[in-house]
Amino acid sequence: MAAPAQGKLAQGDLRLVALALIAEAPRRGYEVIKLIEKKTADWYSPGPSIVYPTLANLEEAGYVTASADPPRLFTITDDGRAYLKQNRDLADVVLNRLTALGERVSRWRRALGTDGTRLEPDADSTESLTEILARAAGDLQQRK
Repeated sequence: MAAPAQGKLAQGDLRLVALALIAEAPRRGYEVIKLIEKKTADWYSPGPSIVYPTLANLEEAGYVTASADPPRLFTITDDGRAYLKQNRDLADVVLNRLTALGERVSRWRRALGTDGTRLEPDADSTESLTEILARAAGDLQQRK
């Protein structure tokens, strides 16, 4: 299992997340993407080139069915529910990590006064955030 690091989610983790989201309600690929974005406060956005092949893989495995007409609506099958049940602990860990990441990003935005502004998960923004926090820590030490 891998946590979303540097804007990525491991393929197996994405597969479980997508299946768990589809288990809640039938979903289109776009909805899966948007729900992951929402959970991570827009820090992580899996691209269609990752999500749609994952959904196709779930369909091939018999874990979901998809409507014939685009945009395809994916619905979990009994086999998919059984697979998710076997892997529920892992799915919950990944979903909880995504939610925790979103909460951290929201706290950072509030602390930086950038609510509503997307912080990009790239090296520059990570470095900038680190520099800001280091300066703040240094200022606090000087005040003591």
